Amino acid sequence: MSASVSEKKDSTTEEKIKTAAKIVFYKKGFTATRTRDIAEEAGLNLALLNYYFRSKAKLFEIIMTETFAGFVGSMKVILDDEKTSLEEKVAIIAERYIDFIGAEPEIPTFILTEIRNNPEGLLKRLPIKEIVNDSVFIKQFQEAVQNEEVTEPNPLHFLMNLLGLVVFPFIAKPIIMGSRNLEADQFHALMQERKKKIPIWIKMMFTAV
Repeated sequence: MSASVSEKKDSTTEEKIKTAAKIVFYKKGFTATRTRDIAEEAGLNLALLNYYFRSKAKLFEIIMTETFAGFVGSMKVILDDEKTSLEEKVAIIAERYIDFIGAEPEIPTFILTEIRNNPEGLLKRLPIKEIVNDSVFIKQFQEAVQNEEVTEPNPLHFLMNLLGLVVFPFIAKPIIMGSRNLEADQFHALMQERKKKIPIWIKMMFTAV
């Protein structure tokens, strides 16, 4: 084994590889990505990459789990906050996730691909059902329905509409930008506007008679 490969593993190199893998997997997906692509993105030789992570599948599993954990984990914190109202939770989700996806624009497509390809594996890795059903959000939503403050009794419609309003524009970004010849900064400004508009739209949807 060469000196470059036999050196002791260090966290800096591991993080460099994971960062490179995230970039490549987000852009190409699992099937189209070669281990060599990740090594080139990281600026390392292929032997060193294989020393740290034995297979592309193992590296993909790590990136996928961290991506979902970050996306869903943040949601759990918001939904379980007893100090914020239902309306405040909507505003926080809209603001944080627009910023989050704006910084990592490949995440929505990456997540949708994995949901389509391996939904059962996703549910095993992430306790999504528990995060939603046992949340403070659900209790607040049920109370709002009982008090006739919300006219739609199914919280799934609430969550689907909210996430759709936040996530879909990023998925359809090329179409949206092309339809009005928008530049990147104009699209960014459009998404910043949505931070304020989404809470208003959601309230109108679920308080309509």
